Amino acid sequence: TEHSPASLIAFPFEESFPMKCEATGNPGLEFRWTKNGQDFDPYQDLRLITLDDSGTFIIPNNGNLTEFQGNYRCFATNKLGTAMSEEIEFVVPNVPKFPKEIIDPIEVMEGQSVILECNPPKGIPPLEIYWMTIRLQHIEQDERVSVGLNGNLYFSNAIKTDSRRDYCCFAAFPRIRTIVQKTAMSVVVKSSTLKYSSLRRKPSLLTPTAKESHTYLMKGEDLQLECIAEGFPTPKVEWVKIGFHELPERAEVESHGKLLTVEMVNEEDEGKYMCRAKNPHGEVVHYFHVTVEEPPEFEIEPQSQLVTIGADVVIKCVVKGNPQPSVAWRVNGQPLNDVPTSNRKVLKDGTISIHNAKPENSAVYQCEATNRHGTILVNANIMIMNRGTLLFTQLVLFSENDPVGLWLHRSKADSANAVEGERFSVHKNGSLEIHNIMKEDMGEYSCFAQNTEGKVAIAATLEVKVDPPRDLRVLAGTTIQFSCQAEFDPSIGDDFEILWEKDGMALNGSENARSNFKPCAEFVIEFEESQHEPGSWREMMRVPGNHHSALLKLHSHVDYRFRVYAINEVGRGRPSQATERYKTPASAPDKNPENIKIEGHLPHEMDINWEPLSPIEHNGPGLEYKVSYRRQGTGEDWTEHMVKRHSFLVKNTPTFVLYEIKIQTKNHVGWGPDPKIITAYSGEDFPSAAPEDVAVDVMNNTMMKVRWEHVHKDKLNGHLGGYRISYWRLRSLLDSKKTHGDKHTLTFSGERNHAVVTGLRPFSEFSLIVMAFNSRGNGPGSHPVSFKTPEGVPGQVAAFSVTNIQKHKVTLTWSPPVDANGVIIGFILQYQLINDTEELGSLMTLNISADSNKLHLQDLEALSKYKFYLRCCTRVGCGPAVSEERTTVPEASLASIHGGISNQGWFIGLMCAIALLTLIVLIACFVNRNKGGKYSVKEKEDLHPDLESQGINDDTFCEYSDNDEKPLKSSQHSLNGDLKGKDSGDSMVDYGDEDTHFHEDGSFIGEYSGRKERVSMEIKGNNQSTA
Repeated sequence: TEHSPASLIAFPFEESFPMKCEATGNPGLEFRWTKNGQDFDPYQDLRLITLDDSGTFIIPNNGNLTEFQGNYRCFATNKLGTAMSEEIEFVVPNVPKFPKEIIDPIEVMEGQSVILECNPPKGIPPLEIYWMTIRLQHIEQDERVSVGLNGNLYFSNAIKTDSRRDYCCFAAFPRIRTIVQKTAMSVVVKSSTLKYSSLRRKPSLLTPTAKESHTYLMKGEDLQLECIAEGFPTPKVEWVKIGFHELPERAEVESHGKLLTVEMVNEEDEGKYMCRAKNPHGEVVHYFHVTVEEPPEFEIEPQSQLVTIGADVVIKCVVKGNPQPSVAWRVNGQPLNDVPTSNRKVLKDGTISIHNAKPENSAVYQCEATNRHGTILVNANIMIMNRGTLLFTQLVLFSENDPVGLWLHRSKADSANAVEGERFSVHKNGSLEIHNIMKEDMGEYSCFAQNTEGKVAIAATLEVKVDPPRDLRVLAGTTIQFSCQAEFDPSIGDDFEILWEKDGMALNGSENARSNFKPCAEFVIEFEESQHEPGSWREMMRVPGNHHSALLKLHSHVDYRFRVYAINEVGRGRPSQATERYKTPASAPDKNPENIKIEGHLPHEMDINWEPLSPIEHNGPGLEYKVSYRRQGTGEDWTEHMVKRHSFLVKNTPTFVLYEIKIQTKNHVGWGPDPKIITAYSGEDFPSAAPEDVAVDVMNNTMMKVRWEHVHKDKLNGHLGGYRISYWRLRSLLDSKKTHGDKHTLTFSGERNHAVVTGLRPFSEFSLIVMAFNSRGNGPGSHPVSFKTPEGVPGQVAAFSVTNIQKHKVTLTWSPPVDANGVIIGFILQYQLINDTEELGSLMTLNISADSNKLHLQDLEALSKYKFYLRCCTRVGCGPAVSEERTTVPEASLASIHGGISNQGWFIGLMCAIALLTLIVLIACFVNRNKGGKYSVKEKEDLHPDLESQGINDDTFCEYSDNDEKPLKSSQHSLNGDLKGKDSGDSMVDYGDEDTHFHEDGSFIGEYSGRKERVSMEIKGNNQSTA
């Protein structure tokens, strides 16, 4: 039977997804499916592709996969029963996304800890987390900065250089080929006014936070335990397994000591682990309780059986796992309780027992075992047949034309005859059935079939096993034993029974019961000894079931007891009674230590460790080890030491010198065998020389290649680990003052003489050294080499804002980018209408001089939404744009204008002056009239104007004219030129503030600005739109 895996994931880049269900059986099979426990017919859904003579169907990737998400199970049925598959989960993964959010900047004082949370979205594992800048440069990790298993970025204590605005968390899902980015986060580290001594504090754990935790994982998985601490100075982390002197051999400490990893865990890795973070001011610990669990596994699988009517059937299903799996039985795919029968019961150990089997008990039984780590299922076919009937074999023919078949029987006499007679019958499908098997039926059977397509033949051999009891003649009063050695073919069934009769009468049931047995497959010999592990029985040897004695290889000086038990296909029998104790005499050891390890932790030491002999391997009292060593190739004599422990420290050795070592066992009886000689080096020291001829080749503004000459092997003082490159930024080429920036170190393993360094800052001067390293540490650095990187494009403009928003103009302000990366030659401003319509306005472009940080932009449309893009440019190119969106205010009403003017001081003064002038003119007219002066009608009209009909005419008091030249709205002009209102010759700009504008409520605001900036610009109209 074949079916799809337990979990089928619908990856978006695959064309289709087969739900497999293949099975064989005779008679032919019918397939059916369930989805989420309900009947599901793939043949009724035209979107699915079905296969003939198969239960498999295919789900094409046509964009509607979520409709098919669910748990499926396949059933294959014929008249003999129903087999079922394990449950198949069809998973349609969603595209993981970070939520859109606005993250406030994080402000901390220097020396405090910082946690930047990633909170990655859920998706198909594995999940990989990366922290990078907006320019995809990795955030460098060290003892102070690290990325946790949960994806968060931790700073044990913050320093000024941690301040930046583009901390980005990237979550990668390789199986669905997707990478998503979280909104950039900003960290501002403020300088502390405290003294250095006041910043000091003892460690505390950032993760995990509790005192202890429990970790459950499955056998074969990788164990990862993590401790990240904060404090000042930065704490160091140590790991211990409680109850052991050292960590397991497979344990590795990574991530600058903060991560403990054990690959492919097993039961031995269970236990209690502790991490300790400490600095000079204290320490903190956390305990991990690690439990290794296992998925379900069959110890005894249910076996298919062919038994006769009336026999007892036992179906065993024994499983193991941690936690202990639950076992559920099914019959023909249905729960056992839903198909009751009087002669079947389930025993306490989960075994199914069928008493006095009947043909209706024939079925397919399923045993399904489950725990939280998975589910396993096995089908067992149980067939109940009439006694004396043998279904011999089956001929399966694949042809369109009906074949003609013939069976022949070749007996021991080597004569071939056609099979015929009442005891033989050939079925329609070609199977041969033989009734009431006899000894003469033994031999080779051949089936020949032919039709118009050709011929085919198969052959099978039948053996009839019979060894009846023999006649015996014995003395009265003595014991008689009859032997009846019979064999059977296990493929026919498990239930084999021997019946005895006396004078035609069956012996009683208890006597016959002693004759029921299963053939013994093997015997297991166990031993127990009283000195080292008394009471513990351990397996020593297994022998085949037809052997009745064994030669044992024993250890010396051990007090043994032995016992034997048998195993057949049903299971394990009871052990025999234990023998009397047998103590072997003492002898010299017959083996020497294994797994010898040589370690050099210090320059003038050599630490020798080995795996000790187990107590039972001592072969006698007083076990000791003779440790011998000498320098290789010097002709020196062996230096020897006798020790009882399984380690020895050799002191005062030359640094990194090759030694020969051997270890021999000895007890009170004598010496063990001659030991093997191994070679190893004494302790390493730091390399004593630096790489020479260091040269730098600057490849572009962020990358350079370094070359150097190898350190001579005599100066390495150990095995070469590789080379490290340390570099730091001295200054920006815009600044003449040099400073020592943060040092960055890159490690390159192996014997190499070049490396490529990326992520440099453009338009900067750097210094660099190269050093060799071994397991002891770094050697001296080379002479510093200085180099400069060329210009690059600048970063984003800083502090870009849009203020002073009026109906036709706005004011833009900005600051130069933090990372200029070159000489700034100017700025480019682009803006366009983005009202809520499908069409965007034309993208207008202005070139702005490099020394500007402010711009008054005019000729905008009232009550319109604009988007402004500002880029900074160097000679290499322009950097990324920063953008802002703003909406201009609407036209102000005339009434609100007059209301606003009437509140201005200059307007009140002007009205007072006009009133005084009017009063003087009236007085002069009155005096002139009293004198009897004459004047023309025209003068009279001029002196007494009809204000109601004439209206308020500005020409009466001012010589302004509406014919003054005014710039057209669409014409090119200086951004700060004086504009006159098109509706009145009395422009408010002429009377007052250049930056005068009106609020939506008509109030008059503004502040006079006498400073006018001259900005050269060019207005370019085009149809581009910026997203």
